[in-house]
Amino acid sequence: MPKYPLMPRKHKPSAIKNFFITILTLAVLGLVFFVVIFLYYAGQIPDPSAIAARRVSESTKIYDHTGNAILYDIHGEEKRTVIPWDQIPETVKKATLAQEDAEFYSHKGIDFKGIVRAFYKDLTSLSASQGGSTITQQLIKKTLLSDEKTIGRKIKELVLSIQVERKFNKDEIFWMYLNQIPYGSNAYGIEAASQTFFDKSAKDLNWSEAALLASLPKAPSYYSPYGNHFSELISRRNNLLEKIKNLGTLTTNEYEVAVKDSPRIKPFQEIIAAPHFVIMVREYLINKYGEDMVQNGGLKVTTTLDTKLQKIAEEVVEKYAKINTERYKANNAAFVASDPRTGQILAMVGSKDYFAKPEPEGCRPGNNCKFEGNFNVATAARQPGSSFKPFAYATAFQKGFTDSTILFDLPTEFKPECDSSALQTKDKNGSDCYNPQNYDGRFRGPVTMRQALGQSLNIPSVQVLYLANVDDTIDLAHQMGITTLNDRSRYGLSLVLGGGEVRLVDMVSSYGVFANDGIRVAPSFIQKVIATDGTVLEEYKKEEERVLEPQIARLVSDILSDNNARSPVFGYNSPLYFPDRPTAAKTGTTQENRDGWLIGYAPSLVAGVWTGNNDNTSMTKEGAGLSAAAPMWHEFMARALADTPPEQFIKPNPITTDKIMLNGNYNDPSGIHTILYYVNKNDPTGSYPSNPSDDSQFPNWEASVQRWLNSVIPQSTVSPSPTP
Repeated sequence: MPKYPLMPRKHKPSAIKNFFITILTLAVLGLVFFVVIFLYYAGQIPDPSAIAARRVSESTKIYDHTGNAILYDIHGEEKRTVIPWDQIPETVKKATLAQEDAEFYSHKGIDFKGIVRAFYKDLTSLSASQGGSTITQQLIKKTLLSDEKTIGRKIKELVLSIQVERKFNKDEIFWMYLNQIPYGSNAYGIEAASQTFFDKSAKDLNWSEAALLASLPKAPSYYSPYGNHFSELISRRNNLLEKIKNLGTLTTNEYEVAVKDSPRIKPFQEIIAAPHFVIMVREYLINKYGEDMVQNGGLKVTTTLDTKLQKIAEEVVEKYAKINTERYKANNAAFVASDPRTGQILAMVGSKDYFAKPEPEGCRPGNNCKFEGNFNVATAARQPGSSFKPFAYATAFQKGFTDSTILFDLPTEFKPECDSSALQTKDKNGSDCYNPQNYDGRFRGPVTMRQALGQSLNIPSVQVLYLANVDDTIDLAHQMGITTLNDRSRYGLSLVLGGGEVRLVDMVSSYGVFANDGIRVAPSFIQKVIATDGTVLEEYKKEEERVLEPQIARLVSDILSDNNARSPVFGYNSPLYFPDRPTAAKTGTTQENRDGWLIGYAPSLVAGVWTGNNDNTSMTKEGAGLSAAAPMWHEFMARALADTPPEQFIKPNPITTDKIMLNGNYNDPSGIHTILYYVNKNDPTGSYPSNPSDDSQFPNWEASVQRWLNSVIPQSTVSPSPTP
């Protein structure tokens, strides 16, 4: 058979070849587009020679609610001291390079590898948090351009970076950067920063101090040593020190010494009124308008602060913080007051003295200091103790329970797996049992919900939270203004005794719902922000929402202002009581006396107090909410309301029901039982449970009641507990 040669085959362009042609075409077009845009913006850039002179800026001023009294001039006079290159220590140079631009001496002003890395991290994390700016770019942005986030500004920045790198050598650029970059508190340049924060020359900075200063430029206001994020600054410093060690610049011993060092920050010396409030306002402005606009944009900011009430609050906090330190070992205090009808914050004191040094001497801020002046406890998360109870009671009232509902204040085990005796500490698996005690260690037998809340009884309140449901209570707390308690897996029945962390400013806002007949008004501290050209950037607008029915809000206020209901525990003439006007108030004391609270209100004014220690160490047992916090609140309210006529709370409508336990009667002819015998917690006004034992809490609650009946009070003498 003849063999024929194979005919040549015609090859079609492969898909891969087409793909690469497309990519190449797009790349060329992209390059052309970039060059055109680059050349366009290149003609609009300032002279790079002007980099040595900073642009003129105008300060932002923060005012009180009248718009007349200046609380703080944010920009003020720039603090700047230019020092020669050889006076800038190696600690500062190397710490700054490690933090901001490790490839500075190898790139030409633009770190393309850094840009790619940042892009990749943003892409993989689905965020836009990574930056790729070099030291050269940062210098240009802070001296010749602005912080606006536009493509045009970024291109100008890239063009200028190349030009600056051609005009100056690396040491000159780095020298200008270290002498001009803002470090916060109006300190520009490393020498001014060193003098401002450490009261020493930059040439004397050790590794710990140099790394701390190098950690500031990214967000100088947020990480300010005088702000509320000092612990985050220390963490950022420590991460930088570890990076420097890994680069081989620091020995292990030098690293360990630097990490353990507690920086001695120079006391804040700027003229500032209501400092914690002002710092909160400043942080808000920076988050909304940017650091550059706030520092240099000449904004006029009118706040909600009432200088008269602020003065009273500061005097009261100073007075009682000193007393509480001596009597109860409570070294700090915080205070917030607001108008429940507008939601506006009228006064805020975040510590007993913003300008004072941390205590005790030599302590490490954010670690073991009992007092830190700069830290704003009013906005920090702390356990509220019993001041959280009204949220649970309000939730229960919403479901149909009444203030006359009978509960039993008796030794009770709330973990079904544990013995009903309430004497067990661990279940068979080694998990903790839960049998809380009242503050005074006493048990009062049958009590109404009014008595239980008024006297702040713990065991009935845990029962209330169970009946109300933990999740539903948290939902209501959130609706009323609590911004924490977001990890619900952490919270159980101990939540009603303060087992979760809340903020004082949120508690004051939330109690405002009770004062305002069930209507929540969103909290605010800004009335108006005006730009230099007169443009109103923002203005207070009342935002309100009904979150409680009027009847529920009025009922809670009626209980919290009922001096007869609370007097068996607090006494008739306690600091919660005003003979000339009704006021509602609730104390709170956390486990081991770590926190003392008082949140109270009149119809037009809500005020909250926290006392304790920053490091969570305990006060003495006598330093509870009633003894340490309540006198502070009482004096403030007395002085603040002195020239105003008494305001009355609106009384709730009478509640009538025939259902046993809900109507204040527990003396059933068939026997006396726990409330779960008569009430389905999911439908309290409905029919009796067909099988009460279906409720996991019933066996232990019922056993407690029967034990009380058999060993404490003969059944023949049992009668309903009177309702005050």
